[in-house]
Amino acid sequence: MSANTDQPGGKPTLDLLGGERRWSAGAPPKDATSWALTALIVSVIIILMAWKTLRDIYVALTSLDAGGLAVTALLVLLGLVVLLLLRPATTSWRQSVAAKQALAANDLIAARTATAVVRDSAYTALGYGAMTVILLVGAQFLMANDLAVSRTFLNMPNIINSFNATLWAFRINIYVAIVAQICVLIWGLIVAIARLIPGEAGRPVRLMAIAYTDMFRGLPAIINIYLVGFGIPLTGLPYISNLAPETYAIIALTLTYGAYVAEVYRSGIESIHRSQVSAARSLGLSFFQTLRYVVVPQAVRRMVPPLLNDFIGLQKDTALINVIGSIDAFNQARIIAANNFNLSPVSVVALLFILITIPQARFVDKLLERDQRRMHA
Repeated sequence: MSANTDQPGGKPTLDLLGGERRWSAGAPPKDATSWALTALIVSVIIILMAWKTLRDIYVALTSLDAGGLAVTALLVLLGLVVLLLLRPATTSWRQSVAAKQALAANDLIAARTATAVVRDSAYTALGYGAMTVILLVGAQFLMANDLAVSRTFLNMPNIINSFNATLWAFRINIYVAIVAQICVLIWGLIVAIARLIPGEAGRPVRLMAIAYTDMFRGLPAIINIYLVGFGIPLTGLPYISNLAPETYAIIALTLTYGAYVAEVYRSGIESIHRSQVSAARSLGLSFFQTLRYVVVPQAVRRMVPPLLNDFIGLQKDTALINVIGSIDAFNQARIIAANNFNLSPVSVVALLFILITIPQARFVDKLLERDQRRMHA
């Protein structure tokens, strides 16, 4: 047996066959100085661009008599925050020097470690730099054509004057979304169960459920709302031809999203292993008892995230009810915007929808992360 430690960074290895055997630490890492230099140059350029943009913002606000001490302090603070781009860039440069020194000393382990830090720091600087560039482009767009974009979409006097009326009308969207979500949960479950009824006797029910889901998943929500909102009143049918526009909107959204939610229910139920159903049926449970006590409780955890995603879409589609004359937030904003020849009130509606949608989206992410941790455990 023999051992060899001739190569730098190598480890002794026994040669069980009696011959000479070498174990090399491998090729040295590639020089990453170009990445560090690129990150440093790009960061400096982006910082200069940011300072110019902040100066343009200051000049624009001053022309509108909106530049005060607080605004100046905020812009100066943003200018200092942009300097943080230099932190990963300088780290990348320092580590590139350390990598060269480690290679000169034949310390391959230290060289690889430093090279990895060089690349990670350079990627970090370039990533945050790209985000900063996008923000700068957005700021320049708002200031384009002598602040024409800002005056059109973000006119603060119009936003302040229309906020209360738009917020009060937004309660219609909330009401329609909540009631429609409850109806969709019930109706979607009914349709899903109809598609899962076994046997030859259940074939007609399954065919009707399939036809319903195919039709309403292919029908745009705005067309469905238009047909229900204007078609049913024209029929003159008792009890249902004199309902409020919001009620017609709830019916239309329930029909549309019931088809999507029915498929979510069905996929969640069918994801439960068939052995669970067989065991329940062998104990004497009926089909509906098996669904109620065995299958659905297990499938609920898998169905909640996609259900919440569908409800986020339903919540946004409540803005479509303006086509049947309901004075919701969007319709109210359109009226105010038409009177003032400015779209800032519509921007208020967009902000309201974003504010109620983002927390729900983050809640869905948390549920997905919790489910993944449970599966990995």
